[in-house]
Amino acid sequence: MSIVTTGLIDDAQVSITRILGRFRYLRVHEITFIINDELLIMDFNSRQLRAFLLVAQHRSFSRAAEALYITPSGLSVLIRELETQIGLRLFDRTTRHVGLTNYGSELLAVVRESLEKIDSTVSRLNRSAAEARLTLSIGAPPLVAANVLPEAIKEFRDHRPDLRIRMFDVGGEALTRLVEEGKLDMSIGGFFKPAAEIRRTPLFRFSLMVVRPDTDSALRRVTTTWTALKGERLLALSAGVVQDFIDKHMARLKIKVPPDATFSYLDTLIAMVEAGEGLAIVPSFVIPACRNRKVAMSKLINPVVNLDFSRISLRGRKLPSGAEEFTSFLQGYIARWAGRAGIL
Repeated sequence: MSIVTTGLIDDAQVSITRILGRFRYLRVHEITFIINDELLIMDFNSRQLRAFLLVAQHRSFSRAAEALYITPSGLSVLIRELETQIGLRLFDRTTRHVGLTNYGSELLAVVRESLEKIDSTVSRLNRSAAEARLTLSIGAPPLVAANVLPEAIKEFRDHRPDLRIRMFDVGGEALTRLVEEGKLDMSIGGFFKPAAEIRRTPLFRFSLMVVRPDTDSALRRVTTTWTALKGERLLALSAGVVQDFIDKHMARLKIKVPPDATFSYLDTLIAMVEAGEGLAIVPSFVIPACRNRKVAMSKLINPVVNLDFSRISLRGRKLPSGAEEFTSFLQGYIARWAGRAGIL
């Protein structure tokens, strides 16, 4: 409110002479003030507005009080507070009649529309919140997303048809980053870098294997030693969490086999092995993806190197209802799936 005047203004009755358009004109004694509605803030509450709406609808303080589950005297207090804050009388009241003043009629349309908007918005937000509580978002590496999770989700749905599971096939460090940013409820995969805000839940333990072209049955073997890789043409993944894990163990074992070529995806890597371009070191969870290709796999030994598969979630974040139930189910499902697939 901008006021330009001189002298003192005592406590006088302020009357609103017009409530139209963008401005309100107030008159105190002989001084007129212009109030810009965009700057006028009145401290209404929804209970006052609902009380006003109910009295206008019922034309009765007692019936409005019943609808609001308060006493008539309590309702009168709410209406009196509202009239005081606005500075206008909203109802003409007698012992037999309650009716809206002109100001009350004008205010009624605005209050009714505002409360309807508030109620519909709150209802929509509650529905969205309920849906969010029954929606679980999961990130997984593309190969796992294609070969493991679809059937797992389908089977779990028989137990929890009310839980909607949204799967996102992403790889590498994005699985962790999206959880940290709150864009995913959880991710599953191999996670090796410590992160203070991340909570890990073990799911299954895989191992590293070598995959080679299946061109000679005499070359098939159940196991292969790490030292046997020396002198071989090695294909590898581009930089990522799985390849970093493999490189770390090769360095620890002092095995230096520079990769002949690198690829972004495990499926491409396996296809290039099938084409005879070289060998590759892969986690054992890729066995199902190798079934339809002419490649042979053997477990790397001396030493056996295990790769732990985990679920990660953001520490301190409340997961949607059903998240822990799905995690427990997934632990058992992956164990059964690994047994069927012949994963070592």
